[in-house]
Amino acid sequence: MTADTTDTSLPDYKDTLFLPETDFPMRAGLPKREPEWLERWEEMRLYHRLRETAAGRPPFVLHDGPPYANGHLHIGHALNKILKDFVVRSHQMLGFDSRYVPGWDCHGLPIEWKIEEQYRARGKNKDEVPVNELRAECRRFAEGWVDIQRDEFKRLGVTGDWDDPYLTMSFDAEAVIAEEFMKFVMNGSLYQGSKPVMWSVVEKTALAEAEVEYHDHQSHTIWVKFPVTSAASDDLVGLPVVIWTTTPWTIPQNRAIAFNPAISYGLYRVSAAPEENWARAGDTYLLADRLAEEVFRQARVEGFEKLRAVTADELAAITCAHPLRGLDGAAGEWDLDVPMLAGDHVTDDAGTGFVHTAPSHGADDYEVFLRYRGQFPDLKMTHNVLEDGSFRPDLPFFGGAVIFTDKGKEGDANKRVIDKLAEAGALIARGRVKHSYPHSWRSKAPLIFRNTAQWFVAIDKPLDDGKSEHGETIRARARLDRPSGELGAPHRAQPALLHDREPTRLGAEPPARLGRAADLFRPSRRQARRPGLPAARRARERPHQRRLPR
Repeated sequence: MTADTTDTSLPDYKDTLFLPETDFPMRAGLPKREPEWLERWEEMRLYHRLRETAAGRPPFVLHDGPPYANGHLHIGHALNKILKDFVVRSHQMLGFDSRYVPGWDCHGLPIEWKIEEQYRARGKNKDEVPVNELRAECRRFAEGWVDIQRDEFKRLGVTGDWDDPYLTMSFDAEAVIAEEFMKFVMNGSLYQGSKPVMWSVVEKTALAEAEVEYHDHQSHTIWVKFPVTSAASDDLVGLPVVIWTTTPWTIPQNRAIAFNPAISYGLYRVSAAPEENWARAGDTYLLADRLAEEVFRQARVEGFEKLRAVTADELAAITCAHPLRGLDGAAGEWDLDVPMLAGDHVTDDAGTGFVHTAPSHGADDYEVFLRYRGQFPDLKMTHNVLEDGSFRPDLPFFGGAVIFTDKGKEGDANKRVIDKLAEAGALIARGRVKHSYPHSWRSKAPLIFRNTAQWFVAIDKPLDDGKSEHGETIRARARLDRPSGELGAPHRAQPALLHDREPTRLGAEPPARLGRAADLFRPSRRQARRPGLPAARRARERPHQRRLPR
């Protein structure tokens, strides 16, 4: 027999809790109730009622940085919009008229790539589709995803003016963009230049840094001789400066060699090497001290000695010849002087201590080009590589060679350049290396750095009175004869790409399509305006006709 130890004198603690009594159900049932809340907010026009009650308050406007209209929302969209909703709601409660204007980016590669994927699935080539047809498909695609994403954003509980968002493809928006763009045209701050960008051969477009990812890639490596043609020290003339590169296809675009004055360099002689070697006994090279041993190991040199140190002043006074200079059939393409330029980007961690510099195909190379272009007449940009990743057809030896194919596979450009350098006796070693290399996150294909002609706005160099750097007024050049500011007559032709010229102000000769921008867009703006229709609906009801090139 067991004793009952229950103490009936202890209270029931739930009766000691003082909690409010509500009609809220014990189980929230959110999957069912959330849509009901959102529907009620929409019926009561919550956002617009907030505007009415906040009338007269100081305004606080959050103009949304637009997402691309090209797919379902992901966690990044949710984080972005929910945090913005915190800001908008908190400012409303702090006493502001807090407005949130949502929007969508309806142009560009993220949308075009989706259409191209559909084409490829049907065995269709995008390049064979008329441009207006492609743009119309992109517009329809974006319109569909705007509606889908709008509903998905509402499900996140974000309050905003969803009935009248801004769309970059609405004609009102495009007209304003064109109007503002024409101001740069008219004051002379718009000019044509060129610079290297990350270029996708597969997508035939430049990529932003956020669109690039890095994967292992096996590249060719070559050690190339640049013979010294003049120097302050006589014993250096005729000896080669040796560079190392993992992009042999850029050698035809070489215009300089960079060195670092903080690195120690020397003159090295080969004392023993196999007879069949490219580097033979008695050959002498200019190399960084720290890297000489590794260079000779790659060149299968069995013995070498340092003859003397070479100073930074001696290096700066050196002029070299391009390794393809003087070859039969080169048509003078590489009959140019290759200067030695000081650059902090040069290290002695790998390579030879000297960096082959092709301003058209590298960020550091381009910066060096900008610094020294006024001092050296041969230091010029090249436009040898076309948008499909091939060399221009008339380039001696390499015309039509392909760097990467439209499938992202390696073409024949590297091999053809290496073979020609070997034929010219310009190599001391070659090999392969696996390293991290930029790829497109969409196509997963490897990228190239490629110089492209582009339009720039000199916002850091204001021009007075609408004059170009050459002292010619844009208005006179454009032959303006209308007070509205529209261009009075079309211009004759678009200027050629800048192969060997300094960036030129548009005032010198504006291209036709930019010169007529106001005429093209202002009529569309008037026609697109239909009373009683929100901008989003006006955009949906009209086919896409024109937009400025990106």
